Amino acid sequence: MKTLSLEVPEEVNEKELKMAVAAILFEKGILSSGQAAALVSITKREFIETVGLYGVSIFGETASDLNTNFLD
Repeated sequence: MKTLSLEVPEEVNEKELKMAVAAILFEKGILSSGQAAALVSITKREFIETVGLYGVSIFGETASDLNTNFLD
């Protein structure tokens, strides 16, 4: 596992920043939901329930993909 250090302004919410990064890495398939949850220090269940707020589907399909598939 690699370590990354970032300096961010005090007003940045550390948990939200970690969640945003974890969501992106999960969406790209780099992290599993369990690994992403560990990155944020939350449970896997909490990650799965929260990741949608960051525009990421746990099913790997976007709303646009689903609409296209149903309309064809």
